[in-house]
Amino acid sequence: MKRIMIAGTNSGCGKTTVTCAILQALVNRNLNVSSFKCGPDYIDPMFHKTVIGTAAYNLDSYLMDRDTVNYLLHKNGGDISVIEGVMGFYDGLSFTEKGSSYELSQITDTNVVLVVNCKGMSLSAMAAIKGFKDFKNNNIVGVIFNNLTEKLYKDMADECRKIGIVPLGFMPYIKEVQLGSRHLGLITAQEISDIRYRMNTLAQYAQKYIDIDKILEIADSGDTKTNAPDIEKIANVKIAVARDRAFCFYYEDNLQLLRELGAEIIEFSPLENESVPECDGLILGGGYPELYADILEKNTGTLNSVRDTIKSGVPCIAECGGFMYLHEVMEDINGRGHKMAGVIKGVCHKTERLQRFGYMEMTAQSDNILCQKGDKIRAREFHYFDSDCCGNGFIAEKNGKVWECVNTDKNLFAGFPHIHFYANIEFAKNFIKSCEEYKCTR
Repeated sequence: MKRIMIAGTNSGCGKTTVTCAILQALVNRNLNVSSFKCGPDYIDPMFHKTVIGTAAYNLDSYLMDRDTVNYLLHKNGGDISVIEGVMGFYDGLSFTEKGSSYELSQITDTNVVLVVNCKGMSLSAMAAIKGFKDFKNNNIVGVIFNNLTEKLYKDMADECRKIGIVPLGFMPYIKEVQLGSRHLGLITAQEISDIRYRMNTLAQYAQKYIDIDKILEIADSGDTKTNAPDIEKIANVKIAVARDRAFCFYYEDNLQLLRELGAEIIEFSPLENESVPECDGLILGGGYPELYADILEKNTGTLNSVRDTIKSGVPCIAECGGFMYLHEVMEDINGRGHKMAGVIKGVCHKTERLQRFGYMEMTAQSDNILCQKGDKIRAREFHYFDSDCCGNGFIAEKNGKVWECVNTDKNLFAGFPHIHFYANIEFAKNFIKSCEEYKCTR
């Protein structure tokens, strides 16, 4: 399987723009393209999915072990797989390489193309490139310049060749395709009305200014040893998944794993539907409920249905935005309170900075629908909102800091942490078993 990583010198250098441009150019060549995001980000894979027309996936070397990373890469790979990096190439957990693009490129033995933002500099960009290349033993083989003029590119390309880096082209500044940002990063792809126009415009520029043929040539096709995890069907259950503009943060591998274990996934919209579909399990994922609080509040049919579904004993996972939705009151992005489902007896309120941001490891303090007391899973938090009822079902630990999190009872797992089932597959299996037990007793 041919694969290439598009990494960057830092966040905001243009990795996502360049990655989407390359993906669309490859798709336009009728290649079977697959895409991945390094790390736990949800938004960038949604842009990838818009381009390639199929699911996009995450590879996370903190949440997953080496075998799992390579298993998911090969399982979901196409004729060519494009991996978008995270933050700066070497940036990982707490000033280490753990979870970094660099570590992932080493684990997967993938060649790397470095994106360098040239806004405000020209020759100085070469110092950055040489520094990244010489800092550690790495797989950096090529570079793409972002926000560079055609006039400067020839000289920059000549300098690249002097230090053994393949110049792969550049992207000029294109005002009409810039992607906006908000408090959790880029706005989502489904919020951009002309997204197809923007992606095809990017592809046209990529075809003109980026050497797509050379990227295909240097894409690594070496094999990496993988050990497949033990996955087999264990039940027949229906799981309702909230999915719309407000609830859109899902790892595709999580949903696919549940299907492989025997779940039928039924999607519904808390923004537009009147009730939760008949189900044996319920998942309320993360997203931006704070942006749609007024609509969610007015849709009392779904609010009541969610509350009644959980009260009836249906096993429910509610992560971050989904957890916020379960509160008695949730503030919106402007700090105004709105009545929500009322499952969590408290208020979810807006803050001015990220709360408990980043990776951590969670340990269960009691048996619950996903695990037994003492079981562990690596997870992450990423939110500006906080709650006066964060829960105490788990203890989270990060760099010596410890805090309680997640509301758990006989059928609920609700809190700010996001989990990837491939961090501990037993959590997914236990959820399916919990859904089966409910199905058999209702």
